[in-house]
Amino acid sequence: MVAVDGAPPGGFWIRFVAYMIDAFVLLVPGTILIGLFIGFVVLTHESTDDEELAAPLIVAGLLTAAALIVVNWLYEALMTSSPRGATFGKMALGLRIVRADGAQLSFGRATARHFAKYMVTPMVPLAIGYIMAAFTNRKRALHDILADTLVIRSP
Repeated sequence: MVAVDGAPPGGFWIRFVAYMIDAFVLLVPGTILIGLFIGFVVLTHESTDDEELAAPLIVAGLLTAAALIVVNWLYEALMTSSPRGATFGKMALGLRIVRADGAQLSFGRATARHFAKYMVTPMVPLAIGYIMAAFTNRKRALHDILADTLVIRSP
């Protein structure tokens, strides 16, 4: 089974391990952002009343969630649209994301793939949208099909 230009596709398990590496990489800035937002609220809040602290903590939580979404999006979209075509996790395992014709991803296509991966694919019950990468002909998950991309092993 050949994906593009003689490069074999990246299967389900190797992609899963790459995802776990990326999750660990993103854990560091995520933890820092959470600490900064919550620390800012706690340190700048003058009242000792817990009820008055609840609203600022909710706002800080929403801001943190928004910041984490942006960081995750930019990490994946910028790295996969770069000439290397891979996040740190995929690079570590010798994987690359390309268009179905083998071309480098644009930032727009990488963005579409990212949001399809985190918003559309999870809507399919029982993680079938992700598990498709184990059974489809070119080892493509639902978000790869939607964005017309392939995950291949780098030569």
